[in-house]
Amino acid sequence: MQRPYELMLVLSPGVQDEAVTPLLDRVNKFITDRGGTVETQDHWGRRKMAYPINRHLEGNYVLTHFQLEQPAVAELEATLRLNEEILRHLVVRRDA
Repeated sequence: MQRPYELMLVLSPGVQDEAVTPLLDRVNKFITDRGGTVETQDHWGRRKMAYPINRHLEGNYVLTHFQLEQPAVAELEATLRLNEEILRHLVVRRDA
């Protein structure tokens, strides 16, 4: 059973603006390849962070709403952890 989720990504400021779209396409492809759907994706752009992460004071923020089955969400999180361009990520289940 698919459930609604929210994914917040904080990308390294070293990622050029042209490279953000292919990175987000890979995340979206991961979701759709496992039977999920991407509802919305909002690129907030470069913002100052509250505290430094890996000596970075800024990050590119992206908010994605999607639907996916729970076992695939755990797989998605494991994949996001391995990507060095992603400083932080958070997946939260939304109310239907």
